[in-house]
Amino acid sequence: MQVTPGAAGTLPVAPVKGYWHSVWGRLRRDPVAMVAGLVLLAIVLMAIFAPWLAPASPYSTSMLTRLQPIGTPGFPLGTDELGRDVLSRLIHGARLSLLIGVMPVVNAFFIGSMIGIVAGFVGGRTNTAIMRVIDVFYAFPAVLLAVALAGALGSGLVNSLFSLTVVFIPPIARVAESVTTKVRSVDYIEAARASGAGSLTIIHRHVLGNVLGPVFVYATSLISVSMILASGLSFLGLGARPPTPEWGLMLNTMRDAIYVNPWVTVLPGLMIFTVSICFNMLSDGLRSAMDVK
Repeated sequence: MQVTPGAAGTLPVAPVKGYWHSVWGRLRRDPVAMVAGLVLLAIVLMAIFAPWLAPASPYSTSMLTRLQPIGTPGFPLGTDELGRDVLSRLIHGARLSLLIGVMPVVNAFFIGSMIGIVAGFVGGRTNTAIMRVIDVFYAFPAVLLAVALAGALGSGLVNSLFSLTVVFIPPIARVAESVTTKVRSVDYIEAARASGAGSLTIIHRHVLGNVLGPVFVYATSLISVSMILASGLSFLGLGARPPTPEWGLMLNTMRDAIYVNPWVTVLPGLMIFTVSICFNMLSDGLRSAMDVK
């Protein structure tokens, strides 16, 4: 506790809280965001400790136990079309599903932010040239562009990650460019430039701290879209390949059994929906917590 001299001696003064400390305080008071964060944390921990949590091997097949309903002894969530334990495949599938849902956004965050900051800070013809190239990608819907790129490159995890990264670079670059353009014209940037600071120094010390926050919040909201697109690519056979446990691929392989065992079939879709909605709610809470107003 800090103290300052006064007329009656010393008076306590509350310590000054930093910006991120206040953001965390506001986020903790948002019950929806905290519940969403706890659910995501549980799913991440489930993916990390999948080998110890899964009751059976996700690859072990048995035609004698295929399409067992939920609640079958030994198979709490039933079995798929090859007799594999659905619970074990859901637990192991969280690893790959989270990877191909989060990594493209992370990659696009760094690449798109760099492109947008350069375009917004330099301005002029450089900005025009970069942003016109970015605008070309807006001519295609995200789903169509992801499917087209993955189809042209061929199925596989690496090609799926690359395709989704390309899809998310343009919107992140657009947001970074917009925020950087506003920050570039404020007084302290002009003062730093007048004092002789170079462009790299200004970007590092004054621009990044004001730009990356809003861009990060926007990128967080794209993770739910990435999860759905990644699962869609796997569903179409352009992502993960059998017998790899992945939620979108599980939907694809079990779709023919929907009339025989519908409740088991919808479980991968329920996991995709849960993770997507939790990322959306966490992103909304983080956006509200970072708003100083």
